[in-house]
Amino acid sequence: MIKKATLGLALLTLSTSCVSKKIYTELENKYADLKKENRQLSDENENLQKAKGQLEMDGAKLKTDYDKLKSDRDKLQAELVASEKNLKNLQAAYSALEKDSNDALSSNISKNRELLAQLEAKEKTIAAEQERLNKLRGELEASSKRLNELEAYIAAKDANMKKLKENLSKALNAFEGKGLTIEQKNGKVYVSMENKLLFQTGSWAVGVEGKKAVVELGKVLAQNPDISILIEGHTDDDKILGTIGGGVENNWDLSTKRATAIVNILSENKDINRQSLTAAGRGEYAPLMANTTAEGKAKNRRIEIILTPKLDEITKMLDEL
Repeated sequence: MIKKATLGLALLTLSTSCVSKKIYTELENKYADLKKENRQLSDENENLQKAKGQLEMDGAKLKTDYDKLKSDRDKLQAELVASEKNLKNLQAAYSALEKDSNDALSSNISKNRELLAQLEAKEKTIAAEQERLNKLRGELEASSKRLNELEAYIAAKDANMKKLKENLSKALNAFEGKGLTIEQKNGKVYVSMENKLLFQTGSWAVGVEGKKAVVELGKVLAQNPDISILIEGHTDDDKILGTIGGGVENNWDLSTKRATAIVNILSENKDINRQSLTAAGRGEYAPLMANTTAEGKAKNRRIEIILTPKLDEITKMLDEL
C-alpha cells in the first residue's frame, strides 16, 4: 500500500509538473505492474486461505479417526484383560481339580482335558480358516485392481475409437452423401462405401473418386497402428452369367476381388502395417436390405471396412483375473 501511495503521489506530482512523456509513461506502467502484482498476491492469499481451511478439515478428520482407533484399542485391551482373567480362573479351577484325589476328580480331569483338546482343535481350525480368508481377501484385492485396470483400458480403447471415427468423418467429409457412411458400434468403427463410389457394374477396378476416398481413409489409418483393419466385399444376389474380366464366376469371387482391390490401395501407404490388413469376400450373404428392390440391391453392393482395436492386451488382462 505504501508503494501504491508513493507511486500515486509521484504520478500526481509529475502530472502537474513539467516532466518528459517518457518518464510519465514509465511511472504509469510501473503503477499498473504494481496493481497487477497486488491482485496476484490477493489471489495467492485467497488460495492459501482455502488450502489452510482444507488442511484444518483434514486434521479434524484425522483426529476423529485417531480417537476412534484409540477407542477400539481400549475396547480390545479390556477384552484381552477379561480373557486373561477367565484363563486364570480356568487354570485355578484346573489346579483345584487336580488337588482332589477321588474318582469324581479323576473323571472331571479327564473331561477337562478332553474339552481343552477340543478347544485347541477349534483354535487351529479357526486359525486355518482365518489364513484362508486372508488369502482370499488378497486375491480379491488383486483381482479388483486388475479389473479396474481392464475397465480403464477398455474405456481408453473406446475413447480412441470415438476419436478415430471423428478423424475419419473429417477426412472423408467430402465423400459423405456419395454412398459413404461412418458409424461406431460394439466397440468398432464401420466405414461403408457403396459400389457407386468405388466400382462400375461387374468390375473390381476402383474408380478415380473412389480411390481418392480410400487414400484419405489410409492417411487416417496410418496414424492408428493399433487397429485391425478388415475389408469385406458385399454384393447383391444377382447371378453372374458367364465370366467377367479375369474370369469371375460368382458373387463370392467378385466380392473377394473387390475387397482385395481396396487392400491393395491401402497397402500403397507405407505407414500402414500390412499385417493389420485382411480382405474378405462375403458375396450376397450379408445383405443390409432385401434384394427385392433396386434401392435394396444398391445398398447391398458395398465395401465395409471394419476397424477393431487390437485385443491382445485385453485378453492378457482377462487371463490374469
